Amino acid sequence: MVLLSITGLFRMVLIILGVFFLLKLIGQLMVARRNVEEERHFQQDRASREAELHESRKNFGKTTVTKIGKDKPDDSEFTDYEEIIE
Repeated sequence: MVLLSITGLFRMVLIILGVFFLLKLIGQLMVARRNVEEERHFQQDRASREAELHESRKNFGKTTVTKIGKDKPDDSEFTDYEEIIE
């Protein structure tokens, strides 16, 4: 009876340790996956910034005129002047 209890306890401790190490391994894999994803996102952001910088250097000194649509009123068109009386 005592022998069954000791083996059961030993088996339970081994199961708990096995689950603990399995969860630890899964956690490390998830962290590694997240780091790879962050690195990929960082590389994409860096490439887009470099492309934008290249485009801005290419267009340095050029003047562009853009048409403002009538659906977007510009605040500078509605200037209110006040009369100053002395």
